[in-house]
Amino acid sequence: MNELLWLAMLLLNFAAVMTCYRLWGKTGLYAWIPISVILANIQVTKTITLFGLEATLGNIIYATSFLATDILNENYGKRAAGKAVGIGFFALITMTLFMHLALRFEPSPADFIHEHLAQVFSLMPRIAAGSLIAYGISQVHDIWAYSFWKRKRPEARFIWLRNNASTMVSQLIDSVVFTLIAFAGVFPMEVLIQIIASTYLLKWAVAAADTPFIYLARRWKDRGIVQVQ
Repeated sequence: MNELLWLAMLLLNFAAVMTCYRLWGKTGLYAWIPISVILANIQVTKTITLFGLEATLGNIIYATSFLATDILNENYGKRAAGKAVGIGFFALITMTLFMHLALRFEPSPADFIHEHLAQVFSLMPRIAAGSLIAYGISQVHDIWAYSFWKRKRPEARFIWLRNNASTMVSQLIDSVVFTLIAFAGVFPMEVLIQIIASTYLLKWAVAAADTPFIYLARRWKDRGIVQVQ
């Protein structure tokens, strides 16, 4: 059941990213970045079994932030992709700060949600720290690597090369750094290793599957279909 839900979520996430781009162009991708970062850092608190492996939820939607920055890099250049990363940083810091403040409020006797919010967001500072560091390192690498391969092979037919050569290494960096910072001491080492492996494999699968959508985004841009900026 989890595997079917994962595939459905994969398709829905790709559809959401492309809808944002089709309707609102570059602005739509800038909007998707904070959505993906915030939701991923909430979903990652849930551990699931997927394809027989221990994994954290949130891998798909987080991986689509790389799809968004790669489309920006491909169609608008390195500076536009870097701006998107900055927006993601701001969104994550803001969410962490305001949810931490929200938990400091004394709940009323009639409140029924505080305890559940605390269970989710009490881990958020550590998760946010791991996410910020991993996100920063991996996205900087991704933007640099994508631009590097774009200079080496600027032809549109090599989009698959620059997308996969940049994202798959970046996702490995992200998976290792985030998991060790966020979950070291929370899970035993064997579970940590399994989470790193499963997380990377899932992100790798998303990176491979999103390649046609970058080609589609490039085609929309070249044909003037996407005009809203």
